[in-house]
Amino acid sequence: MDADVIIIGAGIVGAACAHALAQAGAKVLVLDAGIGGATGAGMGHLVVMDDNPAELALSRHSIAQWRELAPRMGEDCAYSPCGTLWIAANDEEMAEAERKQQRLRAHGIDSRLLDAHQLAAAEPALRKGLAGALEVPGDGILYAPNAARWLLAQHAASIRVEQAKVDAIEDGGTLRLADGSRRTAPRVVLANGIQATTLCPELPIRPKKGHLLITDRYPGTVHHQLVELGYVTSAHHSEGDSVAFNVQPRPTGQLLIGSSRQFDTTDAAVEAPMLARMLQRALDYLPELASLNALRSWTGMRAASPDGLPLLGKHPWREKLWLAVGHEGLGVTTAPGSAHLLSALMTGAAPGFDAAPYAPRGLREAA
Repeated sequence: MDADVIIIGAGIVGAACAHALAQAGAKVLVLDAGIGGATGAGMGHLVVMDDNPAELALSRHSIAQWRELAPRMGEDCAYSPCGTLWIAANDEEMAEAERKQQRLRAHGIDSRLLDAHQLAAAEPALRKGLAGALEVPGDGILYAPNAARWLLAQHAASIRVEQAKVDAIEDGGTLRLADGSRRTAPRVVLANGIQATTLCPELPIRPKKGHLLITDRYPGTVHHQLVELGYVTSAHHSEGDSVAFNVQPRPTGQLLIGSSRQFDTTDAAVEAPMLARMLQRALDYLPELASLNALRSWTGMRAASPDGLPLLGKHPWREKLWLAVGHEGLGVTTAPGSAHLLSALMTGAAPGFDAAPYAPRGLREAA
C-alpha cells in the first residue's frame, strides 16, 4: 500500500488519527515501536475538563464522539457510561462545584449538584462529612489499548499497521527505521507521546510520571468515577510532586486507584513513598479500601505541554510533518477530538471548533 499519511505511534491518539484520516479517504500506514506508552498505563477516563475554554471545547467534542462510537465498540473495549462525581470535601470546594456546573451548563453539558445526603446515598462507601458533589453523567471510562486496536481495525483496507521503530525523520517525509530501511509518504503525523522528543527534540513537552493501583474484584463498592475537586483547584496544578483522589469502578468489579504526578523523571519504577501518599489520599475518601486486596501497581509517563493543551497541527519548519502530541493525562479523553481537528486541517475541511489554541507553539529553535 502506498500511504498518503504515515502515523508514528499506534496508541490511542495515533489510532484515532488513523481512523479519522481513513474516514476522510486517506491510505494510512501506522508505525509503532511496540514499547508501550501512556495508552496502556493510564486510567482510560473520558471526562469533560474545563480548566480553560480550549480544554473544555476539545474534551466536550471528544466525549460526544466517544458516545457515538460506544455502541459499535467490542465488549473488550470495556466502555462504561458511569459518569463522574466531583467530590467536594468542604464548603469552599462545594462553591467550586457550583462554579463548575455553571461553566458546564454554559456549554450545554448536563450536570447536577448533590448535597451531602444525596452523595452518601449515591456512594455509601465514601467517608462521612463530605459537603457534596457535582455529578457529570455524560462522562465514562474505557480500556484504551483495546479501543485503540478497535479504531485501527475499522478501516482494514485503508490502514496498515507495521511494528517498526523510527530512528529519524528526514527531509521530504522520509522516515529512517531502526533496521536501516525507509518509509516515505506525502505527510507524516507524530503521535507517539513522550517518545516524540527523541525524534523532535525541539518539542516543548516533558514527562509527568503517574502511579496507579488496581484491586481484586469488589462489584458494587463504587458506582461512579470519583474525583476530588481538589484535583482541579490545587493538587495537580503545582510544579512539585502531588497526589489526588481518583477512583474508577471497572466493569470487572475491580477498582482502579489514582492518581499521582511527578515531573521530569523517566524512571518507570514504582516508588513506595509516592504510592503510599496516593493510597493514603484515597483512604481519606474511601476508608474501606484498607480492607481490599491490591493486585498490581504500575507507572506511566504522560507527555505534558507547558500550558496543558496538546500540540495539534503542522510543524512550523519540518516539511510534511504534523504533530499530535502533548496530551498529558487527557489523551484517551481527547483522542477523537484531536484526530478530528488534525484530519480537518490536513484535508482542508472545516473543523468543528477553533483550532488556534492547539497550534504547535513554544518549539525551541532549530539547531
